[in-house]
Amino acid sequence: MNTGSDESGGAVLASEGARVSKARDDGEPALGSRAPEFVKARRLLHLSWQVGVFVIGLAIVAAGIIMLPLPGPGWVVIFGGMAVWATEFVWAQLVLRWTKRKVTEAAHKALDPRVRRRNIVLTSIGLVIMAVLVGIYVWKFGAVMPWKIQDQ
Repeated sequence: MNTGSDESGGAVLASEGARVSKARDDGEPALGSRAPEFVKARRLLHLSWQVGVFVIGLAIVAAGIIMLPLPGPGWVVIFGGMAVWATEFVWAQLVLRWTKRKVTEAAHKALDPRVRRRNIVLTSIGLVIMAVLVGIYVWKFGAVMPWKIQDQ
């Protein structure tokens, strides 16, 4: 992942007060802050805006990380926090673009007929193995429901 630029071999150079407003040719929005213009025009207000966006995004990402081992949509919440950060920070925009590109590539790969056939065959083999193991267990120990077990 190139965090300096979305062009290979390039780097992002930003000077004080530089604005990135040109959209890319492939339809992706331009990199940079999406804060309202009156916020961007005032340095202290823009800095406090960035701090607020960072704190809110951090809280959302932290909630997502907490949800990973607990019940809840952890990864969805983490990417939601990244989307909040991406409204203000170029690095988060680049991470989200990279993630979107990788997810799209994985989806196209999963829809490839050869890969789908392989996955269906592997799933079928796995189900047959599981059925054989369950059959062996039932043959050896029987199929007694837990509520019909007598006191021992």
